[in-house]
Order: sequence, then C-alpha cells, then structure tokens
Amino acid sequence: MSKVAAAISPIKTLSNGVKVPQLGLGTWNSAPGEVYAAVKTALVDGGYRHIDCAFVYQNQEEVGRAVNEVINDGALKREDIFITSKVWNTSHSFARVAENVTATLQQLKVDYVDLLLIHWPFGYQEGGDIFPKDANDTVLTSDIDFLDTWRGLEQAFEKGQTKAIGVSNFSADQIKRILDNCKIKPVMNQVECHPYLNQTELIKFCRDNGLELTAYSPLGSPDRPWAKAGDPLLLEEPKITAIAKKYGKSPAQVLIKYQAQRGVVVIPKSVTAERIKSNIQVFDFELTAAEMADIDSFNRGHRFLGLEHMKGHKYYPFHAAF
Repeated sequence: MSKVAAAISPIKTLSNGVKVPQLGLGTWNSAPGEVYAAVKTALVDGGYRHIDCAFVYQNQEEVGRAVNEVINDGALKREDIFITSKVWNTSHSFARVAENVTATLQQLKVDYVDLLLIHWPFGYQEGGDIFPKDANDTVLTSDIDFLDTWRGLEQAFEKGQTKAIGVSNFSADQIKRILDNCKIKPVMNQVECHPYLNQTELIKFCRDNGLELTAYSPLGSPDRPWAKAGDPLLLEEPKITAIAKKYGKSPAQVLIKYQAQRGVVVIPKSVTAERIKSNIQVFDFELTAAEMADIDSFNRGHRFLGLEHMKGHKYYPFHAAF
C-alpha cells in the first residue's frame, strides 16, 4: 500500500447532503500523457480528493487509470475521491445523455460519478464529431431543449450513476427554468470565475436557490489555446503580487485563496507536480477584508472563455446580466 498525503481541503455539504472537497484538480486542457501523472500526484502527494473531468476533455481514460491505480493499491477507497464529469453538447437529447454517461463511466472505470453536470446549455449536432462543423468550419448546432438534457441527468441520478446533478455555464434565468420544471434540483453551477469576472450576483442567486458555485479558470486560464498578446494577465496584477509577497505565497495561491475564502468550490488546473502541490496549500493563511475588497475591485465582466461563436444560439448563456 502506498502512503498518501492526508486530505487537505475543507469539505462543503451540498443541498442534497453530498459532501464535496472545496478544492479540486481541474483537468481541462491537460494533454494526454500528462493528466495521468497529474492526477496521481494530486491524490498521492498533494492531499487532493476532488478531480474535475469532462467527456469533451478526451482524457478521462487517463484520469480513470490514475484513480483506479490509487484505489487498487489500497491507498484510497472510491468513496474517498470526489469525481465530477460533464455531459457534452453532442449528447443533449434524452437518449444521448444515457449514452454519454455510460461512456464516461467506462472511460473512468467507475460505477458512478459524484457529480454530473450539463456542460453548456446549448447543444451541437448529434451523431458525429465532438465538434461537428460544416465545410465553412462553422459549428453545427441543435435546438434541443436543455430541459430534455436535464431529464437525462435525473435518470442517471435515479439509476445510481451519479450522487448529485447540476449545470455548468448556465445563467441565473436558465437555472430558474430548470428549478421550475425539474423533479430533482440542481446542486451546482460550474462557471468561469476569477477577479476579472467575480460572479458575485450569480453566487448569491445560486445560494439563494440551493446551489453552490464552482469556479473554473480561477487563475485567468493563462494557458488557454487562444491567448493572445495584450490579454490581461491576472497573475501579474501588482496588487495580487504584493499580497502574495506579504504572506510568502504565490499569486496563484492568493487567487485560489480568494475563492476558497468566499466559500466557492475551486478547481485550479495544472500538470506540474510542484504547482499541483502548491495550489492546495492555501488553508494556512487568511486574507483581510480589505484585501478581499481589493481583489473584488478588479471585476470588469471579462471572460476568457466566452464562446463568442455561439452568440446566435437561443440558449447562449452570456447575454444575461448574470
């Protein structure tokens, strides 16, 4: 049996009683050949117990291999590890949800995930590529109602394939529509969230309606494939670097702590062993109220992941105020 680092993250209890470690490892844009080692480092050496995945990341097989090696080695039990996955846009019809969930469980080599989300409120054309496009490189979409997708998640919950269900990248109005038409209520909304887009109004809405919020890209997604010169760099903000120096921490740790101190679930991504271990070391200091206010003051409604090519879709979420 391998010795594993003790769990570090505080635990939050969702509205349905499921417990989620507040800090997890994100796996978006983690290349094949790297995510396996990242997950092993996080679980064995880093004290992580929460891994965030998605079908579209196309690396769930490696995540599953890492998770199962840790379990089969006797280092951790399945119930020690909180796994999130997401149903992709090409599986929004009720029947396709079931296929997507089955594929995810097969890829991860688990009997259930702890949290299953609708990845985006809009759908893509089903039955083909993950990113279906026409001859002009335009994404082919579908008009499937996300309420149909939600019924598929409810079925997965009823079958025991997930312990909790929720959404990702949904606006408040879209969440309200689910709440008004569901059998099983969503418990989570996972969205882009960082000081340039602090999501304060959406966090309040979610909490008022029984959902928690997970912050993805909490560091401003500096390794996003479409980054260009002149984009704002959150990690280099002078106030952030000054706060980091005061506490003997990195700017990344300050940004992660900001989210944790707000009570938000946060999933920084890294494939670098030292950064993975560093990113979770944020529960040994507290930011002052003035520092939290300073960080909040960066808010400018800036999205690094706006999916502007989908602005014409009737379920595009970001036309809403929050």
